[in-house]
Amino acid sequence: MKNETLATLLSRHSLGGKHLGEPGPDEAALRQMAEAALHAPDHAGLVPFRFALVRGAARQRMAALFETAALAAGKAADDARLDAERALRPPLTVAVLARIDLGHPVVPAHEQWAAVGGAITNFLNAAHALGFAGKMLSGHKVRHPAIQAAFCESGETLAGWISLGTPVRAPSAGHAKAGVEQVLRDWR
Repeated sequence: MKNETLATLLSRHSLGGKHLGEPGPDEAALRQMAEAALHAPDHAGLVPFRFALVRGAARQRMAALFETAALAAGKAADDARLDAERALRPPLTVAVLARIDLGHPVVPAHEQWAAVGGAITNFLNAAHALGFAGKMLSGHKVRHPAIQAAFCESGETLAGWISLGTPVRAPSAGHAKAGVEQVLRDWR
C-alpha cells in the first residue's frame, strides 16, 4: 500500500521546455520549492547551492547569451537561434549554482556535490507536488565563460538550469528507466 507522498514521488518525471506552458510557479510556490531544497541532506549545513530565477526581461538576456555561446561554439546561425528559442520556451528557468569548498576541513567535495544533487531533487519533487513539471538541463553551455560570468558569483560553478512550468502533455510511456533490481543489491 502506497501513501500519497510516495505516490507523488513515484509519479514524478522530467518534462522539457517545449512541453511546459503558463503559468509557471508563483512566489509562494517558489518559496516552498526552495524550502524543500533546504531540507536535502547537507553535511555541516553548508548549503552549497543557490538558485537564480530567470524570468521577465532576464529570459531575453539569457536567450541572447545562449545564441552568442552557440555561435562561438561553431553552430550555424539557424542552430544558434534555435538555442535562443529553447531558452524562451519554459515560463521559468532556474539557474542552479554550486558553491563547493574544496578545502573544507570536514566535508569533502563529493559530499557537497551530493547536497547540491539532493537540493535539485527536492526542488523538482516539490515542483511536481505543486502541479508543475520541469527538467534539469546542462550541456556545453554551462562551461561557456560568458555564461558562467553572467550567472556565477565568486567561488560558484554553474551546474545547469531547471526548466519549469505547467505540463501541457502527459509523460512519454516509452521512457525506460533502470529497474529496482539494477540499483538495489545486497553487499557481499
